[in-house]
Amino acid sequence: MNTHPPLSNIQTRDVEALLHPYTPLHKLRENGPTVIERGKGVYVYDTRGKEYIEGMSGLWCAGLGFGEEELVEAATEQMRTLPYYHLFGAKGMEPAIELAEKLKEIAPVPISKVFFTSSGSEANDTQVKLAWYMNNALGRPKKKKIISRQKAYHGVTIMSASLTGLPYNHMGWDLPVDRVLHTDCPHFYRFGQEGESEAEFTARIVKSLSDLIEREGPDTIAAMIAEPVMGAGGVIVPPAGYYAAIKAVLDQHDIILIDDEVINGFGRTGEWWGCQSLGMTPTTISAAKQMTAAYAPLGAVMVPEDIYQAYVDHSAKIGTFGHGFTYGGHPLGCALGVKAIEIYQKRDIIGHVRKLAPLFAARMDRVAQHPLVGEARYCGLMGGVELVADKATKRPFDPKSGVGPQVARILEGHGAILRAIGDTIALCPPMVITEAELTELFDRLEKGLADAEAWVAKAGLRTT
Repeated sequence: MNTHPPLSNIQTRDVEALLHPYTPLHKLRENGPTVIERGKGVYVYDTRGKEYIEGMSGLWCAGLGFGEEELVEAATEQMRTLPYYHLFGAKGMEPAIELAEKLKEIAPVPISKVFFTSSGSEANDTQVKLAWYMNNALGRPKKKKIISRQKAYHGVTIMSASLTGLPYNHMGWDLPVDRVLHTDCPHFYRFGQEGESEAEFTARIVKSLSDLIEREGPDTIAAMIAEPVMGAGGVIVPPAGYYAAIKAVLDQHDIILIDDEVINGFGRTGEWWGCQSLGMTPTTISAAKQMTAAYAPLGAVMVPEDIYQAYVDHSAKIGTFGHGFTYGGHPLGCALGVKAIEIYQKRDIIGHVRKLAPLFAARMDRVAQHPLVGEARYCGLMGGVELVADKATKRPFDPKSGVGPQVARILEGHGAILRAIGDTIALCPPMVITEAELTELFDRLEKGLADAEAWVAKAGLRTT
């Protein structure tokens, strides 16, 4: 017997017309979609008028919330002035130039040039192509493999999904492709061995990386890609000293470090860039998401002068630089990027994140005491709550029981939109959230966890 309420007209239209990403398609018609109609500040409202705190900033990206008038005005002005143009064939336009200049100004390491894409996936896909192009230019045609990590998330194009280290991004898709290697995930709670300290864990997985490089051949490996805090893999914060240790190994073998700042960047961790919070020194950088505060699609790749010169040399040899996207550097996205960075600066959004970080940490530490929670991890205003069947042994729930997605649905009932990443509930609220709103978000989370505990007990999901 179906106990779900009948779908509304708009839900039915949705189910009949849309192919939803990252959705259990076999359950969509039964459960129905939540159709969001409007947003204001940190809140969104569905077509039935229900209010939610958007605790994920959409998809880690709406850092200034919803309905920011300065961004609406900037978009309107740009659409009236130059609604579209491109950067192909030595064409330029003011919004792209200005945004590139601003990115160079706030970059964590010296940057010479910025290449624009339409998304973070395209940015990371481009990073791989550029690494190959660079090594061809330098006469190193074998130096092409890219190292990523288990549980990493770098996008969903064929190459960026190959870099991603999550099973659902590979199963059924014939991925990963050749030239992609995966090394250990730096998650001490889940992968540390019994009796091992965090320092010993770090030393072990760094040695594993070194062994991988030696086994594959350093002359075959072009780059390693890493998110400072691993976002869609479960908000995993590596141990102190991890990035310094892997950088030493990479430098020894002339392997560049690609910093994927798509989720971490633009203040989320309490610094402009996640690499600054985590002690990471990158070679090149990918950015997207909060770069425009999500008001238009845009991604970017940032490269230093020596690497850019390799592109110049190869362009001279071949005759052109044969890469680009129709919408890469779209004037609307670039104008919004310029305005978003201006807002981050003049309103001291990074200072606001730092001010709220202790409250966020204290509430996450409180959530960590809940019987269903194995670990609550966080950095700045992003966090992950890992649900477990047994707190003492860290035993996870059977994946088939779907605990994480069900808890996310329970939380929606309490007016909190958070994201289930397996059995980790991710939090990433808009950076403009107030102290009162952040407190309310955690209150709704705790109410949801109480209901979830009752559901788990009734369903007998803690049994071995």
